Amino acid sequence: GRGGSHVQTEVTSHCERLRRLSPSAVRRTLLVTLIVTPNSADMMQQTLERAIRLFQATFGGEPEIAASAPGRVNIIGEHTDYNDGFVLPMALSRSTVVVGRRASPETSLSRAVGEAFPDESFSFDPSATLTRVSPDWANFIVGMTAQFKSNGASIPNFEVAIASDVPMGGGVSSSAALEMSIGRFLASVTGMDVDQVTLAKWGQKCEHEFVGVPCGIMDQLISSCAKQGHAMLIDCRSLECTPVDMADPSVCLLITNSNVKHKLSGSEYPERQKQCFAAASAMNLRSLREATMENLSLAKETIDEKTFQRARHVISENARTLRTAEALRQSDYKLAGILMAESHVSLRDDYEVSIPEIDTLVDIASRLEGVLGSRITGGGFGGGTVSLVKS
Repeated sequence: GRGGSHVQTEVTSHCERLRRLSPSAVRRTLLVTLIVTPNSADMMQQTLERAIRLFQATFGGEPEIAASAPGRVNIIGEHTDYNDGFVLPMALSRSTVVVGRRASPETSLSRAVGEAFPDESFSFDPSATLTRVSPDWANFIVGMTAQFKSNGASIPNFEVAIASDVPMGGGVSSSAALEMSIGRFLASVTGMDVDQVTLAKWGQKCEHEFVGVPCGIMDQLISSCAKQGHAMLIDCRSLECTPVDMADPSVCLLITNSNVKHKLSGSEYPERQKQCFAAASAMNLRSLREATMENLSLAKETIDEKTFQRARHVISENARTLRTAEALRQSDYKLAGILMAESHVSLRDDYEVSIPEIDTLVDIASRLEGVLGSRITGGGFGGGTVSLVKS
């Protein structure tokens, strides 16, 4: 995506379109508009309209609150976030939109419906003890509700409809977009003042406790804190976010969906986490953030080969991420592309999270004129690729 001087004008006109869409209904709008392509406001408008139509068809009447959060692409820095490392994600123009309202006083439950699961409407009692539920997608709503509740919010019964153009299982953080948009809706309906970093932490906790994915903080943090026209270099230990300008019109990011859906709640993702933690422990370090290749070499005899490979990826990926951020700041796109290509090889061979379909996409892209670098993006085992391309 790319930025531009059109941003403020487009955001303003987008808000005006929202007001005209249903002036009696959307009386309070919490939209974070992250324009990374010129038509993203129109894309969000379309998603909002679908959410409103779904709400009207399911619950009758009009929603009173609209909330949105974007998906993301990670340029580089894969599987480093839960190792206290560095990542370099950027928000997408695609987003998840939640519309809703407080339920009427005679309604005893909160209700939710999502356009991706039209036959699976869901209801629950926010005042009850909240645990994991079925269907799976409802855990994002219940889990975020639990975070607000455990932090002192009084949760009224509510009705929500969800629409999204963030591909599910595509490695672009559809889960985080849903968590952050639900979180913003809950902040509005409860009147609770929650800063964006705290909201990201609650989203991560929701993922751990209710979705079953022991993820790092990257996805939630970029979805809540992104800056238009910029990637964000995130220190996953301090949570410091440093913008990296991506507004140069001579290059853009191309995201390709393999259409092989991944599910990070399987065994492979937690297994790699355990291997990383074991490697850090073998080196007497708090995390692989502190590790060097020399540390790893000295510990080689105390860990198995797979654990050694996982640690080698994380150590080298942290270094690549910092170098890529600096290369982008200096407009050294050739170097940034080389580092992205190196990242893919490391993820394929050392971390073993790529698949043949992804490798094929990277190989095709790498042989095309104008492609500076291409790699798998997201947690792996499916999903998509990101390529740095001459415009």
